[in-house]
Amino acid sequence: MTNGHSPAPLLTDLTSAQVADAVRGRTVVWPIGAIEQHGPHLPLSVDLILAEAFAGEIAKELDAFTLPVQAVGARSLPQSGGGLFFPGTVYVAGDTLVRFLRETLSALAALPFARLVVVNGHYENEPFLFEALDQVREQGLLDGTEVFAFSWWSLVQDTWTDAEIHEFPGWHAEHAGITETSLMLHLRPDLVTDERPDHDSPPRAGVYLHPVDVGQTTHRGVLSSTSGSSAGLGEKLLRHVVDEATALVREGSGLLFAKTRPDRRRPGPQRPPADPSEGKQP
Repeated sequence: MTNGHSPAPLLTDLTSAQVADAVRGRTVVWPIGAIEQHGPHLPLSVDLILAEAFAGEIAKELDAFTLPVQAVGARSLPQSGGGLFFPGTVYVAGDTLVRFLRETLSALAALPFARLVVVNGHYENEPFLFEALDQVREQGLLDGTEVFAFSWWSLVQDTWTDAEIHEFPGWHAEHAGITETSLMLHLRPDLVTDERPDHDSPPRAGVYLHPVDVGQTTHRGVLSSTSGSSAGLGEKLLRHVVDEATALVREGSGLLFAKTRPDRRRPGPQRPPADPSEGKQP
C-alpha cells in the first residue's frame, strides 16, 4: 500500500448498537468489482482487488469507513472485457444489478453518514451503478447526503497517461493491459504470472459486434499491451488516483455549493469576514 497508516475501519466490524453514532457525519467508501477473466497472466479477482485497494487508500485519507467489496458485477463484453468466451467470469444481468445496487443503496441510506464514495473497478458496472444511484436519488433517499461515484480510471488525468504510458489505447481497451498488470504487480505480485501478452489491435470504443471473432479482438482475453508493466508504475498510478479522488471529495468539485457540508478534512484558507461598509455608497 501507499503509506504506513493502519487500514481504514470496516463498517461491518461495528455492532448494531454502535453503527449509527459511529458513522454519523462521517464518510463511507464502498468498492464495487467483479469476478472476470483477465487473460493468462492475471487472476479472476483483479477488479475486486483493485477496487478494494483504491477504496481502502481513499478511506484512510478521508478518515472514512469502508464496506466489503461487492464481488459480482455486470457481464463482460467482447469489446471491453473479452466477453464470456473465456472461462471464469461470474456475472448478473444488467437489470438484476441495477435492482441489487438500488436496494443496497437504499438500505445504506438509512444510516446517518454524511458522504458516500463508491469506487468501481469493473468497466461494465458503471452505467448500472449510475442508474441505481439516480433511482435512489429520485426516491429522495439521498437528500442531505453527498455522493461521489466513479470508476477509478475516470480520475486518471490525461497528462499522467501521456507521461507514463507509450501509445495509450484508451480505458475501454485497457482490460488486462499495462495499467491493471502494473497495479497487480504492486499490490499482489504473487498472483501475477510471468507471461506478458500483447494485443496489437485494441478494439474501438462504443462498437458492438455479432458474431465476434475473439481471436481477432483479443489476445487470449487481453485487449491491449502488457509490455512495460511494472510494480513501480502500479504504485505511481495508485497514488495518482488516490490523490485525485481525495481532492475531488475534499473540494466538493461539481457539487451544488448550497448543499455541500463544511466538515471537510482539509478546509481551504478562511476568508476574512466582509466589511459591512463595503459596497455602500459614500
